Amino acid sequence: HLPSMRTPAEMIVGLVLCPCGLLLTLTGTLAPSWRQVSLVPDQPMDVVWEQGIWDICRERQSTHDRLCGQADGLGYFEQVPVRVAQGLMPSSLVVTLVGLVVAALGVRCWQPEPRHLVAGVAGLVLLLSGLMSLVPSSWYTQELWALPAPPGSTLTVGYSLVLSYLGSCLEILGGLALALSFHHCCKER
Repeated sequence: HLPSMRTPAEMIVGLVLCPCGLLLTLTGTLAPSWRQVSLVPDQPMDVVWEQGIWDICRERQSTHDRLCGQADGLGYFEQVPVRVAQGLMPSSLVVTLVGLVVAALGVRCWQPEPRHLVAGVAGLVLLLSGLMSLVPSSWYTQELWALPAPPGSTLTVGYSLVLSYLGSCLEILGGLALALSFHHCCKER
């Protein structure tokens, strides 16, 4: 039988969702806004502290003056959810890159037919990377209000945390789509 030149839909879905998830997770990991602290006592009303997993920034919203590298006087970076995020988020990014390389080899990579087994393994790796970034995002969200903050201040979720969540979900969905390649592998046998 003649080889089909069409790439299966689940592989295309996986190869679209996972790089998008990688970009969102990368942005969420690097940007310093997992949590916003506003209405801090003894500070001007328009000052907002943005806390990420690597940095704390202070922004005056009326003038848009932003200063990062603020001192951590409350022990924020010593908290377990922040430490876990510092370890798992970069690890997830590395695993995602490995999964995308394996997926590229399995999906087509100069072959007349896709390698379904390789694409399925890539799907499992990408599923794992999505879970690796979903765990710290979820845990941080759970502990958001328990992490140290000045008394009387207002706490809100920052955009980096939302991006990390979305990126994790896209990687999980893309990994599941690629893992569907195992179905073709079993059909061939």
